[in-house]
Amino acid sequence: MHQDNRTKSRSSEKALSAPSPSVAERPNPGYYATHALDRAFKANLARMTAGVTPAGLTSVYFEWLTHLALSPGKQVELSEKALRKSLRLGQYVNRWMQDPATPPCIEPMSQDRRFDDEAWQQWPYNLFYQSFLLTQQWWHNATTGVEGLPPQREYVVNFVTRQLLDRWSPSNIPWLNPEVIATTLQSGGKNLMDGWQNVIEDWERNVSGKPPVGAERFRVGEELAVTPGKVVYRNHLIELIQYIPTTEQVHAEPVLIVPAWIMKYYILDLTPGKSVVEYLVDQGYTVFMISWRNPGSEDRDLGLEDYRRLGPMAALDVVTEITGQPRVHGVGYCLGGTLLSIAAAAMARDDDKRLATLTTLATQVDFTEAGELMLFIGESQVSYLENMMWDQGYLDGYQMAGAFQILRSNDLVWSRMVHSYLLGQHQPMNELMAWNTDITRLPYRMHSEYLRQLFLNNDLASGRYQVEHRPVAIQDIRAPIFAVGTTSDHVAPWQSVYKVHLLTDADEVTFLLTSGGHNAGIVSEPDHPRRHFQMRTQHQGEPYVDPLNWRETTPEQEGSWWPAWREWLVAHSSGKTAPPQMGSERFPPLEDAPGSYVRQP
Repeated sequence: MHQDNRTKSRSSEKALSAPSPSVAERPNPGYYATHALDRAFKANLARMTAGVTPAGLTSVYFEWLTHLALSPGKQVELSEKALRKSLRLGQYVNRWMQDPATPPCIEPMSQDRRFDDEAWQQWPYNLFYQSFLLTQQWWHNATTGVEGLPPQREYVVNFVTRQLLDRWSPSNIPWLNPEVIATTLQSGGKNLMDGWQNVIEDWERNVSGKPPVGAERFRVGEELAVTPGKVVYRNHLIELIQYIPTTEQVHAEPVLIVPAWIMKYYILDLTPGKSVVEYLVDQGYTVFMISWRNPGSEDRDLGLEDYRRLGPMAALDVVTEITGQPRVHGVGYCLGGTLLSIAAAAMARDDDKRLATLTTLATQVDFTEAGELMLFIGESQVSYLENMMWDQGYLDGYQMAGAFQILRSNDLVWSRMVHSYLLGQHQPMNELMAWNTDITRLPYRMHSEYLRQLFLNNDLASGRYQVEHRPVAIQDIRAPIFAVGTTSDHVAPWQSVYKVHLLTDADEVTFLLTSGGHNAGIVSEPDHPRRHFQMRTQHQGEPYVDPLNWRETTPEQEGSWWPAWREWLVAHSSGKTAPPQMGSERFPPLEDAPGSYVRQP
């Protein structure tokens, strides 16, 4: 007893003599004011830099220069390459002077279409573009293979340097571009006057928030998103559309589609003949589609968990009640596929077996090799974006579109500027381009969690991502998986999509690789020209095949991948039944598709 009292007394004296934690943790006077000043400054700066942090780029280039300075062997190698390329160009000029049919000394990469016109083979324009390509090649050598430079930093330096060089391509300079010169001479300069009018018109439309020229011909509910249906449910984040059946009988299991909320849903219901929804309905499926609300500043505190709970989980409850079917085919596209995978993992953990199958389209669940988007993901960059989003409550769609344009600057920036402003020819708008101009916003909290937890920390693939305060793992998913990747995807590279093989213990994983990009590869209707795909199913217990060997050993098939997916769905369906009614007593139809959320500006 006395011993206990002495112990307590010594503990009390020690506590009294120790410095007060509250005093040590008090912020310096003015901390919140200075912190707010930093945030406001960076938020305004971010608007002028397209959301790309100058601090991050500066540090990356400094690191590259430091390692290059410490690599005298690399410097000697670059000097030799510069000399050899100069001699190579000189020899080409000499040969061409003797024989104009001499082939170029360097060819553009297969995807580079800037110098396809025959005029580029004439003097002196052949010298201009050959010199540019050799310079571009030298800078590629200079920014890669520098000993000690981490691969991610090397990737950033190489990419940014390539973008800077593309700015000064001879194709972008009027007096060095033979196509522009010829058009100017033929039209008496009218192309430049038309181009100036296009500049003014595009600027006015951008300032006033109007869509680009030609987009007004593609209206939601008129030319786009016209598959007949009804909105049967609405909450703060989603409208759920049920589509009207076109067949006398339907497959028992309905299809629930979860699109990404960084885009309007009707990429999957584009126009008649180019609609995934229309195709599934005509093949005898009861189809439900989530249409996301376009959030504003008031939604800044909506998180990923809100999107899961109010999105696919709420939709599943409605779909099973309306159809009376206990099992549903889940389909997720891009970020919607990631969210659906999170939901599927949480459902598997909780023994919720309502998902008959899981189809993911251009979807990543492991972000360690997320392609060129990783250029914009790092502590410096994420912090910079958070400041911009903190100021306005969301990430504006135009700010996000800028990052995607940088990834494909030749196609989306410079090529457009040459045609519209130098040649005076606005590129004709099509339905996919019109959809791409229908911009959405991302709430501050959700996008911050997405960037940090999924991209930066890779929590989902590492088993650290939590749903309802408990971790979830893709490994727990047992439903058959059908994963689609596209060969030219800059957002979700197919090798990254393929990693689902390493993360799940599902009974079977079918991976399909189709030609095309992130959007055009998915919207690949059966009569689409020049489409082909590869597909193989791996069953549980079979040895893993790496992506390179998979692509080399999997037979290529011509045509659209949609029929192959339909056959897979049929094989995993339990038969046919009469179509369910539209809505139910508890969830009556609210309005005709496409609903009101998709029309929100």
